[in-house]
Amino acid sequence: MLVVTGSGEVPEGAKGAVLAIGNFDGVHRGHQALIAKVRERAAQLGAPAGVIIFEPHPREFFQPDEPHFHLTPLPLKLQRFERLGLDVVIVMPFDAAFASQSAARFIEGALVRRLQPRHIVIGYDFFFGKGRSGTPETMRLAGQEFGFGVSVISPVAEDGEVFSSTGVRLKLAQGDVRGATKDLGEPWRIRGRVIGGAKRGTGLGFPTANVRLESGAALAHGIYAVWVEIRGAGASDDSPAGARFMGAAYLGTRPTFDNGAPVLEIFLLDFDGDLYGAEVEVAFIDHIREDQRFADAASLVAQMHTDCEAVRQVLSVEAGGVANAR
Repeated sequence: MLVVTGSGEVPEGAKGAVLAIGNFDGVHRGHQALIAKVRERAAQLGAPAGVIIFEPHPREFFQPDEPHFHLTPLPLKLQRFERLGLDVVIVMPFDAAFASQSAARFIEGALVRRLQPRHIVIGYDFFFGKGRSGTPETMRLAGQEFGFGVSVISPVAEDGEVFSSTGVRLKLAQGDVRGATKDLGEPWRIRGRVIGGAKRGTGLGFPTANVRLESGAALAHGIYAVWVEIRGAGASDDSPAGARFMGAAYLGTRPTFDNGAPVLEIFLLDFDGDLYGAEVEVAFIDHIREDQRFADAASLVAQMHTDCEAVRQVLSVEAGGVANAR
């Protein structure tokens, strides 16, 4: 998959493509409908299939002091695009100059002259240009003028609920990771490096791999059943890249101890090694229970044993009965 970033020269392989335009945060099933249309038209035209995305997210540009919950930071977004069969991704820098351009200038400059698209696919709610003055109808008329086709995709819904990034964020904020999985078409994932912690889990018999969530991430506190894929080796030879383990993940303020800043703490089942410094990808499968305060450490340890058994049961079923999917 060809990834084009910045505002410089565009490789010939990225020109003349069928392109969907949007932020694609989450790459949920509504976004996937746009991508499916892109691939369909690309096959008909014998053209590359791709998307145009904006970095940073426009909301970050216009509201820099408000943390934004990225469902899929750029590396994970690119990973999903490749799995969905795209040939090219255009990453346009969203800065002051870009935000100030009119809808007409965006079409004539960023699209027509730079990318020479064969066909554009947008959602029914796609607005663009300064003051969001450009509409799907604006794009249709521009297509007639400049000679590219335009498809506008209607809302995609299930059981009366339209798939949206906002809806996925709301489900995650409520701990409904199964509902988020339904909307996304796969489990919600994060990626990060294992950082050092207070070693309290080690002292309790449950050593954890700690991962800092991105600023703005609004996941409900509690215990989760997760799959953990090791993407880059850590401090131990027992942590080969590509291995996948069951995990019991805790996000919360540790009310039994210190009510500190939330950090994702993951106990890997059936793993004995040191992951410090490793890059891991964590897929959230189910919410086991809410966070709570225990009377003492012994009570917490007893509950942790119960939680781990619940996690093992959930993930064994999810993996078709395979207890350790390595």
